[in-house]
Amino acid sequence: MKNPNLQCAQICAAFLASRPVMWHQTLQNPETTRVQEMTDFVAARQSMVDCQVRPSDVTQYAIIDALLWAPRERFVPRSQREVAYADAEIRISSDRSLMAPRTFAKMLEAAQIGPDDLVLDLAPGLGYSSAVISRLAAAVVAIEPDEAHVTDATEIMQDLDLDNVLVSHGTPAEGDSSHGPYDVIFINGGVEHIPETLEAQLKEGGRLVALVQEGTCGQCRVRIRANGIFSERRYFDATAGVLSGFESEKAFAF
Repeated sequence: MKNPNLQCAQICAAFLASRPVMWHQTLQNPETTRVQEMTDFVAARQSMVDCQVRPSDVTQYAIIDALLWAPRERFVPRSQREVAYADAEIRISSDRSLMAPRTFAKMLEAAQIGPDDLVLDLAPGLGYSSAVISRLAAAVVAIEPDEAHVTDATEIMQDLDLDNVLVSHGTPAEGDSSHGPYDVIFINGGVEHIPETLEAQLKEGGRLVALVQEGTCGQCRVRIRANGIFSERRYFDATAGVLSGFESEKAFAF
């Protein structure tokens, strides 16, 4: 098994090497200014935690701290920034959405991410989940199928000085075996089945967290690998659109 500290160091080095050398010049965008004048994002972030997350029994300090830190408004289209902290999914493209805060927070608690963990974050969109998880884990490998999202997410990570996140273009259902195995695999969206390819990328004791969809019903479930055998824990009900590559197969049971 690979040394986890060496894995994290390699990922950080790969991310830094992939970042372009840029001269930063602050330009005030009129549209951004108007949005910022209308919305106090710090207050909205606090309200999100106090009114959506804490009442949902998410009490881990590390998760609360990460949610209070992460500028969620940076990870949605400009037209959606004023509702970035609403108790609802937010559309980020024609077929992709950012999960509602309470659902995301409860999934994080179910994942039990620790400070030494290496996390594979699948289909993160513009990178909100990766940014939050970066505050909980040692390093994050994010696999995003939309190349434009990869570019935007990488720029945001750079702006936020998140050197422990590597965002790459790829197929979420295939994961990223080159940087694994992982302590946690976190899937941002609905699934009807889990490919064996992903299961193989979990470490012993590793957890795979997903919103499993069965018809119109969904549930957050965690798969745990122990001695090469997978067990399952069920946490709470929630639904999400099924991600490409995670559609059902005949005779499959999660």
